[in-house]
Amino acid sequence: MREHTELYIDGAWRQPLDGTVTQLTDPATDEVSGRVAVGGEADIDLAVAAADRAFPSFSRTTRQERIDLLERIADEYERRAEDMAHAVTAELGCPLPLSRSMHVAGGIVQFRAAAQALKTFAFSEERGAIPVRKEPIGVAALITPWNFPTVQPAGKTASALAAGCTVVLKPARLAPYSAVVLAEILEAAGVPAGVFNLVTGRGSVIGHALASHPDVAVVSFTGSTGTALQVNAAAARSAKRVTCELGGNAPQVIMPDADLDVAVGTVLTWLTANNGQICSAPSRTLVPRERLEEFLSALLPRIESINIGDPLAEETDMGPLISHEQWRTVQHYIRTGLDEGAHLVTGGLGRPDGLERGHFVKPTVFTGVTNDMTIAQEEILGPVMSVITYDTVDEAVEIANDIRYGLAGYVTGGDPANAADVGSRIEAGYVVINNADFDWTAPLSGCKASGNGREWGPEGLQEYLETKALLGR
Repeated sequence: MREHTELYIDGAWRQPLDGTVTQLTDPATDEVSGRVAVGGEADIDLAVAAADRAFPSFSRTTRQERIDLLERIADEYERRAEDMAHAVTAELGCPLPLSRSMHVAGGIVQFRAAAQALKTFAFSEERGAIPVRKEPIGVAALITPWNFPTVQPAGKTASALAAGCTVVLKPARLAPYSAVVLAEILEAAGVPAGVFNLVTGRGSVIGHALASHPDVAVVSFTGSTGTALQVNAAAARSAKRVTCELGGNAPQVIMPDADLDVAVGTVLTWLTANNGQICSAPSRTLVPRERLEEFLSALLPRIESINIGDPLAEETDMGPLISHEQWRTVQHYIRTGLDEGAHLVTGGLGRPDGLERGHFVKPTVFTGVTNDMTIAQEEILGPVMSVITYDTVDEAVEIANDIRYGLAGYVTGGDPANAADVGSRIEAGYVVINNADFDWTAPLSGCKASGNGREWGPEGLQEYLETKALLGR
């Protein structure tokens, strides 16, 4: 049983002002796994005030001081890596090996990468006779999602600290354990009081309070497109900057000359990993009509051999979804696919055989999908794939872009130049060619309804800076 009944504000752990706590359950067993503090608007006021007080001093720290701080955080993160991995598995249900290799590793690299970006970042330039400066914008409100509970808080926090901003972090209500470990890491690394603050609780209360707070200068939000509209509306009251990384239903364009083993590898890397809870997953797979049966013959044995079960077992490939609510959402989309006439090839409704409790789902593949079906147009956040056939590559690109989202895209093709050309035509924030290794320092976010601004690396640091021109000197 985890006991995280305090908030981290102004360099100290303290009870929420109203003393409220809530229980969380284990995604694999439905049993209570811990108790977590529920902050309120008054706690947000305290946290923002602490960050505001700390900002004048922290914003004047030198580049080298902030580099050293980020490196100390990364060092401490590595020392706490196993604690963090178990926290992720406890809250998210992600298999422990994947918690280590993806979530924890991705979190550590964010602090290392921010330190590296800071070393060469140009905070000033002479534009003719005009000096142009980039200065820290102020208090940053960071609102993060449940499906990547280490990478998103780490990336946002690292960029904000690199820029010289102070932070109030509001993690997802369902995934607070790893955020508490992160706060302990930053405290142990010597982050000054007030520079980083953690308030856990409900987004409808403290997320809104953060976004609307007059002393918050920038909001960085990752989550659903619908919630982003509420965040932007609240932030508009004080005309503050808002950057968003939102949902998706990404295409994978399998070219006529594609290596189908690579295409299947893309599915296993991006669709079924993290228990299928990836906003950038290639949920729409576009296959040449003449290669459909060949693709399914390569795909289905791999999908059907996925080991689903106890996330603490080293041999498990896929664990449960994070909550019963998310389980019901995925079941709804599977039922909708069936009702709208898609053909179920594997998977389907209910839990996998032998799993009587927990939020486990079957990896599901539909064929006969048209791009106007619900499962092809809405974000599912589960291991559900829509296979759509096409006749020409131009048609495939048109289908890929015929959606309101634009977070990610994937292209698999035998000719790298042709694959890259198709990738350049996909409307998305980033495109993965031939299942290339993911770079945790590449700019992240989307276009259209999938967001604005960028995270990670120099682009992420830029979001926490204001530009000033000095006229006359």
